[in-house]
Amino acid sequence: MRIPDLREAADIKGSRQLSRKAVPPTYIPLKNAIFYSMAAAYAEEKGSRYIIGGHNGDDMRVFEDAGDGFFTSMQAALSAASPRLSKNKLEIMRPLRDMGKPEVVALGAALGVPFEYTWSCHRAGERHCWKCAGCKARTKAFKAAGIKDPLRPKKV
Repeated sequence: MRIPDLREAADIKGSRQLSRKAVPPTYIPLKNAIFYSMAAAYAEEKGSRYIIGGHNGDDMRVFEDAGDGFFTSMQAALSAASPRLSKNKLEIMRPLRDMGKPEVVALGAALGVPFEYTWSCHRAGERHCWKCAGCKARTKAFKAAGIKDPLRPKKV
């Protein structure tokens, strides 16, 4: 499935006034609506009942489309749009929703997540930039969790 070039709010004129909250520069308009619609199309094709997202409590405080209200409405809209998803009683699950990023990192470490294959950077490239909001949040989360990030270079 191909998707259009999604741009962060900083790249879209007027987008910083689109929300009741201050819109962070990393906001991509309707990103979760697009991604969960794609996941629902796949779930419908496969006959799945669940869509599982990795949004955490920190995301919910920053992005309106990562909160309970959004996902309740999204689940209802997707079920209404698809007789198969409705019949299967589609459920969007977010098992990390009550955890902060450091708690997610600690859980990942306990479960043996191969963090060397994870990506947090908001910029294109082969390596993390360690300067954008995603990289800064990653650094802060690993530090707060007391876990060494295998991607973090010694000097940044």
